[in-house]
Amino acid sequence: MQSNIQWFPGHMAKAIRQFEENIKLVDIVFELVDARIPFTSINPEVSRISQGKPRLMILTKADLANPNLTQQWLTYFRQQGFAALAVDSKVNGVAKKIEKAAQDQLTSKLTSQSERGLERKSLKAICVGVPNVGKSTLLNQLVKRRSAPVGNRPGVTKGQQWLTGNGHLELLDTPGILWPKFQNQTIAEKLALTGAIRESSYHSDDVALYALCFFKAHNRTELINRYRLRDADLTLPDPDLLLNITANLGMRDDYERASDRIINDIRKGKLGRFTLDDPRDLDSNEN
Repeated sequence: MQSNIQWFPGHMAKAIRQFEENIKLVDIVFELVDARIPFTSINPEVSRISQGKPRLMILTKADLANPNLTQQWLTYFRQQGFAALAVDSKVNGVAKKIEKAAQDQLTSKLTSQSERGLERKSLKAICVGVPNVGKSTLLNQLVKRRSAPVGNRPGVTKGQQWLTGNGHLELLDTPGILWPKFQNQTIAEKLALTGAIRESSYHSDDVALYALCFFKAHNRTELINRYRLRDADLTLPDPDLLLNITANLGMRDDYERASDRIINDIRKGKLGRFTLDDPRDLDSNEN
C-alpha cells in the first residue's frame, strides 16, 4: 500500500482493560471472527487475555464467505483445540446451536459443580471480536430481542453491557477491539476491505487495488460481469483496471468514488462469496 493503515482509538484501549478485568467473571469466551478473514480477525490481545478460559470460535458472516474455505477453517480451529462453528446470524436457530456448543465445552466443569451440589442456573459468556464482525446482530439473536445496537460500520458498540439470553446464558457484550499495531499492511487491507476499520483511516483506492488483485485471481467471472469488463481488461495493471472500472461506472476519472463502490459491492456480496484467508498460507509470511 502507498500509506499505512493504523486505527486504535482510546476506547479500544479502555475496552481491552475492561476485558482483562471481566474475564474472571465468565465461564467461557465467545470469540467472534469474520468468516471472510477467520485468521486475520483473531485479535492477539484476546488470545493473551483468554488464556486458561474455554473459547468458542464463532465464524460470523458465513453466508458471505467461501463455504469450502469455511469448512477448512473450522477443521483448523478444531485441530488447534478450540470448539468452532460457522453461523449466519440472521438465520433462526443460531442461539440453540451456540448454547449447545458452550454447554459441551463446559461439561466437565458443570458436572463437577453438580457433584458438589452447586447447580448453575446460567452460564456466563463474554463476547469479543474486531469491529463490525457482526457481534451485535448475533447477540440480538441470542437474547431474542434488539438489545444491542446494530450497524454496518465499525465502532457501533461503545460500552460493555450484560444481556440475558433466552436459555441459560448471560452475555457480556463488549465494543469491537483491534490491537495497537498490525503486523503488516496485508492484515490492515483485509480488515479495511471487510469493514473492521473506519473509512477515515485509509485511502479507499489502496484497498480497492488490493481487492481487484484478489478478485482477479479468485472471482474473475463475477468481477467481469459486475463492471462490464473484457477478459483483456484483467491483464492490465491494477491501477489501469481501476480506471477502466471507474469509466464503466460512469464516474469519469473519479477513481476514489469508484473505489468506494467496489468496496461496498464486495462487502454486500455482489462480487460473490469470498474468503481472503487460506489455511494453506499459514506457513507463509503473510500472517
